[in-house]
Amino acid sequence: MVLLYGTACVSYRKRPQQLYDKVIRQGQTFDAGIVPGVPLRDNQWDSVMKERVLWASFLYKQGVIRNIIFSGGAVYTPYYEAKVMGLYAQRLGIPKEHIFYETQAEHSTENIYYSYELARQLGFKSIVLVTDPFQSSLTKRFTRKRFATPIQHLPFVIDTLKTLNSNHEYAIDFSSAMAPQFKSLTERESRFRRFRGTLGAFIPWENRQGLKAAPL
Repeated sequence: MVLLYGTACVSYRKRPQQLYDKVIRQGQTFDAGIVPGVPLRDNQWDSVMKERVLWASFLYKQGVIRNIIFSGGAVYTPYYEAKVMGLYAQRLGIPKEHIFYETQAEHSTENIYYSYELARQLGFKSIVLVTDPFQSSLTKRFTRKRFATPIQHLPFVIDTLKTLNSNHEYAIDFSSAMAPQFKSLTERESRFRRFRGTLGAFIPWENRQGLKAAPL
């Protein structure tokens, strides 16, 4: 177990660094970065949300991504995860005109699918998944198989993230992110149905036979 854990740690450091280095080396840029949501914890962002938003902010300020699509509905708390992340991103200096919100998704696969469809509506042609290394690894097969336009991955680089100023504890009014008539997903769906949702069972694919989203 220790060996496996150690190997996983190395993988979560090595792969993100390789992906990031390739993007920088080739001078790649993207119309938008997709950032999947995380629930608020005690009316504050937890470490995972903070890391994702900080990394998206870093990539935006570097010019790697030109816009950010925050994704996430009001799943486990009365606040739209996407809008909460957007409020933090604005406090980090991201212009609100370059922030877009997808508030329908309730699972990681849906975060990607609905953000992809929003990118199509906005006329974006190149997108990248901006998240943590663990979620990136879990979803890389899904992004490779289910979308006609490639979705590249740029999970955060742990060592780079450590160099950023992470002492961002803002007093934020979340009232604009509140969902009306909220009911937690755990109250609305059984554990089995939630598991199926995680696997993308309820995604409304345009191509029902191929289960693949059309090109952007």
